[in-house]
Amino acid sequence: MTRRTAPAIAAAAIILLAAGAEFALGREPMCTCGDIKPWHGVVQSAENSQHLADWYTPSHVVHGIACFALTWVVAGRMALGWRFVIAVAIEAAWEVFENTPFVIERYRAATISLDYYGDSIVNSMADIGAMMAGFVFASSVRSWVSAGAVLVMEIGVLAAIRDNLFLNILMLIHPFDAIRQWQAGA
Repeated sequence: MTRRTAPAIAAAAIILLAAGAEFALGREPMCTCGDIKPWHGVVQSAENSQHLADWYTPSHVVHGIACFALTWVVAGRMALGWRFVIAVAIEAAWEVFENTPFVIERYRAATISLDYYGDSIVNSMADIGAMMAGFVFASSVRSWVSAGAVLVMEIGVLAAIRDNLFLNILMLIHPFDAIRQWQAGA
């Protein structure tokens, strides 16, 4: 095993552990509709978060950009490959936690995601892949380009579906009725 392959093997092992943990939690491997679509764009549907990509995929790209920045601040002297492994571990832990009954019920109670019953394992692993893409992107461009990409994704998704990573976090921490009504189109 070389210095380059060790982080890749570690990241792959973490991803497999996350998939196994989600399976143990009772998550469906794929959409119960029987398909795996590359894109599903209907937020208020039972198929949201069941396919490879959806309107929440950009938030996972943003996770990757944020993880790159966080690992640069906290462990900037560490080899980039091992910082990548840390980012994969953080995202994998989030994906497992996000699919616990506690968080699923919190989403349903506090956000507009009334039809949310958790991610399929396929969607969760694709979300980890989106984070990985965000990390790699952030590692290859200047910080102002990453910041611009975050703004474009957050504003774009907000305009398209009245939701984004910022609102998602805000509503999970402290739901606001006015925001929920606006998100519902009222």
